[in-house]
Amino acid sequence: MLLAIDAGNTNIVFAVYQGDAKRGQWRATTKQPRTADEHAVWLMALMGMSGLDAADVTDAAICSVVPQAVFDLEQLCKKYFKVAPLLVSRHLDLGIDIIMDEPHTVGADRLANAVGVHKLYGGPAIVIDFGTGTTFDVIDERGSYKGGIIAPGINLSLEALHAVSAQLPRIAVVRPPRVVGGGTVSAMQSGIYWGYISMIEGLVARVKVETGAAGMKVVATGGLAPLFAGGTDAIDRVDPDLTLAGIVEIWKRARITR
Repeated sequence: MLLAIDAGNTNIVFAVYQGDAKRGQWRATTKQPRTADEHAVWLMALMGMSGLDAADVTDAAICSVVPQAVFDLEQLCKKYFKVAPLLVSRHLDLGIDIIMDEPHTVGADRLANAVGVHKLYGGPAIVIDFGTGTTFDVIDERGSYKGGIIAPGINLSLEALHAVSAQLPRIAVVRPPRVVGGGTVSAMQSGIYWGYISMIEGLVARVKVETGAAGMKVVATGGLAPLFAGGTDAIDRVDPDLTLAGIVEIWKRARITR
């Protein structure tokens, strides 16, 4: 079985796959640094609750945008699962081309998203990832990664509003029934929700015009994807496991070419 690890700026997701079937998935916060031993304590306990054992894991793959987390995740794989993990990067055989001015700047998670969307849905496509940042990744009809867009993440925007404005409270992200808020909280909720919906619709439309690919599929992933997909027709599909699917596909290709 494969232990797939997706280390983002907010959360680290661990998942165990048997072939293409996911046997279990668990999430930890990235904000609190953890050693390999600390990761192992809770991860192995949760795996046991799902009927899985460390001995079931025969391979591992790590996709990380947090450099300081990589060492301990590698040690977790080596010490407790007895496997040397594959690190997702542009230097691997991804099965897609990276057609950018600065290919070395593309995050591993965005490459995994591109591989995942090409494998599952084909191209051309746009991946919208609702993470610490809200990212848009553009893939052409052959699956080539063409570039993308990075905007502030939704929760990051909320924290910024609260941090710099003495009278603006922390609020939950919800879909307000009206665009015009009747109070401070509802106005903030509208600004975040309908503001991001408008950004999504505007950027998707501009990407389609710029690329000349009016029929592009738009796939959303990330924790808030279902909430925002419900407010616009610009998103065709929500796939919460898209990044993990990309990691699994990259690992498969690497295993074949070894």
